[in-house]
Amino acid sequence: MWDYSDKVKEYFYNPKNAGVLEDANAVGDVGAIACGDALRLMLKVDPETEVIREAKFQTFGCGSAIASSSALTELIVGKTITEALELTNQDIADFLGGLPPEKMHCSVMGYEALRAAIANFKGDTWHDDHEEGALLCKCFGADEGMVERAIRVNKLTTMEQVTQFTKAVGSCGTCVESVEAVLVKVNAQMVEAGELDAALAFDPARAALPQRRDRVKSSPLAAPKKEMTLLQRIRLIEGAIEELRPYLKADGGDCELVDVDGDRVLVRLSGACVGCQAATVTIGGIQERLAAKIGRPLRVIPVPTGH
Repeated sequence: MWDYSDKVKEYFYNPKNAGVLEDANAVGDVGAIACGDALRLMLKVDPETEVIREAKFQTFGCGSAIASSSALTELIVGKTITEALELTNQDIADFLGGLPPEKMHCSVMGYEALRAAIANFKGDTWHDDHEEGALLCKCFGADEGMVERAIRVNKLTTMEQVTQFTKAVGSCGTCVESVEAVLVKVNAQMVEAGELDAALAFDPARAALPQRRDRVKSSPLAAPKKEMTLLQRIRLIEGAIEELRPYLKADGGDCELVDVDGDRVLVRLSGACVGCQAATVTIGGIQERLAAKIGRPLRVIPVPTGH
C-alpha cells in the first residue's frame, strides 16, 4: 500500500472546489476514462486583469488524482494566468506534502489540465488530440509533447520515472522503444543546455536488458510470470468491494460488481451514490483499493442501472 501524507488524505476525503463551475470561461480537459484517469479543470478568469477568480474540477481517477486536482485549484485561485503557468506538477506534489513515485502522474495530469484551460481562455488550440506530437502510448494516451514536458520539468532520467510521471509503458509495453527515444533525445538536449549532468542522462546501453524485456509482456524473450487466473482476480475484486460496502451503506449508498474485462472493472452504484457529487471520490476509492489488492492498475467504470 502506498504511503500517503495526511494532506493527501485530507484532500481526497474532503476535496476542495469539486463540482461544476457554471460560468467558467476557461476549461481544460485531459486524460480519458478509458485510460483510467480524466480531469476537467474549470476556471473563471477576469478578462481585464487575467486573474483566476474561481476554479473547480471534476476528476475520474484514484485518490491521488482527486487530491492533486483539488490542490491545483487552491494553488491557482488569486493568481494571474501568467503566474499560474509558472507552477509545475512538482509544486502540486509539494503542496500535498509529497506523492508516492507511482502516483506522480496525477500531478502531471493537473499541470496539463491547467495548460489546456489557459489555452482555452486565450482562444488557442490545445493539442491534447496528439497533433502536437506522436501518440506514444495508446494505452494511456501519452503523447510526445506530454512526455517531453514531464522529462524536462522533473529532470527524469530513467524509464521507470517516465512511467511514474506519465503512465507511458505501464501496460502492454509496445511503446518502450518510442518512449526511450524521446528520453534519450530530451536528456541530450538538457545536457547540452547545462540543465543535466551528462553522467545522469539516460543511456539505453546502460539500461538492464532483462528489465526492459520484462516491461514488454508480449516479447517472446520475456521471463514467464505467473499470472492470477480470472477467477482468482474476480474473487479478490469481490472481496475488496465487500470490504468497502459497509462504508457506502452507512451513507445510504451501495456498490456491486457487474463484470471484469481485462483491466476494466465494471461496477454499479446504487442508492445515495447515484448522482452524488462525490461519486468520483467513491469510484476513486474503489479503484485505489482494487489496485492495492491486485497489485496492478485497474480502471473502475460505473455502469447505469439496467446494463
